[in-house]
Amino acid sequence: MNVPAGLDSALQKLAAAGTLLVALDFDGVLAPLVDDPSSSRPLPASADAVRALAGAPATTVVMVSGRGRDDLAAVSGFAPPVGLVGSHGAEFDDELAARLGRGGLLTDEQARRRTELLAGLQELVDAAPGARLETKPAGGAVHVRGMDPDAGRALLERVSREWEHGDVDGTAGKDVLDLAVLRTSKGSAVRTLRESLGADAVFFAGDDVTDETAFRVLEGGDTDVGVKVGDGDTAAGYRVAGPEALSAVLTRLAELRR
Repeated sequence: MNVPAGLDSALQKLAAAGTLLVALDFDGVLAPLVDDPSSSRPLPASADAVRALAGAPATTVVMVSGRGRDDLAAVSGFAPPVGLVGSHGAEFDDELAARLGRGGLLTDEQARRRTELLAGLQELVDAAPGARLETKPAGGAVHVRGMDPDAGRALLERVSREWEHGDVDGTAGKDVLDLAVLRTSKGSAVRTLRESLGADAVFFAGDDVTDETAFRVLEGGDTDVGVKVGDGDTAAGYRVAGPEALSAVLTRLAELRR
């Protein structure tokens, strides 16, 4: 599969950067979307390209996902030198946290509030057949993929109405509402990574509305490259049709970076 000419030209310029940060969402980007999130796996070509990039000189590769960090590690199969950032930027793996000087995640009050939040979300999910609650260190995510669309939409609206206020921050995605007792975003995570690692340029790929915060922190001109995977409005400078097309992009970037 060929990379579009304009994107290929941007990749050639990006590959010449002194230090490069490659940040990637996982679901719908490296892995096709599936009804059962636990069965998600990266496409083999994308996994190979990620590992090749992680082994390239002056290159840092980090998964930036809405999944919890441990869940992300389990489904992706990635480990250092590939970095993992979960829960929309709230969780950094131990190695990244040490490099960035990050400490603990929650205060005592936030931990108490998280317990209340999870109990309330579980009650709502138990009353909605087909819904699923994903527990995360900073909160939880209610998933409705596979449910009747109207029922799923109604559940997410109720979850938002009852819990998304005050000290609970909500992040809506495709068939999911993520709720946390602290404010995070993929954009703030990418900005932190760039500044802490001293990256000269950034590549970011994502497919969901939650990835738009990361696209918006990328620098213009020839410095950074943002790639939207799939349909939908986006602030990204480039777009590919799906995860298979992104495999070709990552393979090409790995070739150029070497």
